[in-house]
Amino acid sequence: MSKPQVYILSAPSGAGKTSLAKALVNRLPNTVVSISHTTRERRPGEVDGGDYYFVGRGEFENLISEGLFLEYAEVFDHYYGTLRGTVDELLEAGNNVILDIDWQGARQVRRQLPGVVSIFIVPPSLVELERRLRDRGQDSDQVIARRMRQALDELRHRDEYDYQLRNDNFQAAFDDLVHIVSACPERIRPTESDMELLLDDTDPG
Repeated sequence: MSKPQVYILSAPSGAGKTSLAKALVNRLPNTVVSISHTTRERRPGEVDGGDYYFVGRGEFENLISEGLFLEYAEVFDHYYGTLRGTVDELLEAGNNVILDIDWQGARQVRRQLPGVVSIFIVPPSLVELERRLRDRGQDSDQVIARRMRQALDELRHRDEYDYQLRNDNFQAAFDDLVHIVSACPERIRPTESDMELLLDDTDPG
């Protein structure tokens, strides 16, 4: 049995990262998504300890001061973070661990876990990304515009990752992800590295 591995999975909101991670856990044995802590409010249907550990800002900041986070970041005025102890326990139990985090967290993890494998999920285009966000029906126009600006910031950091997977087709992107985690990265589809293909049909301003 190969040694358990930590994988970073990052993407703009709406690119399909969470769905891909859930499908991966269902496909591969001994593969789990680490549950993060957050200070944001719980959304309808979310489960404390299942989707996130929902905590107050003061509690989160105490955890920061105690140096217990492997990584953390403040996004949209809320903290998100991964406890080092959580990841260590999952690895010791023989699990591959998926970290669903942004580029800021990814940088922190790379500094502390040199062997980590990082994967960035690229949406087909910004037009498609905005459509997906609107189809969710969860956010106002103002929030969607903010998420689109954040998406551009995320995309500027995608070349920092070991792999870039273009989620233009869910099954194809999922197969690529399985190949990486199964140590068969030579089987993934090539992904264009320049931004022009992504930005050719929109400018969110």
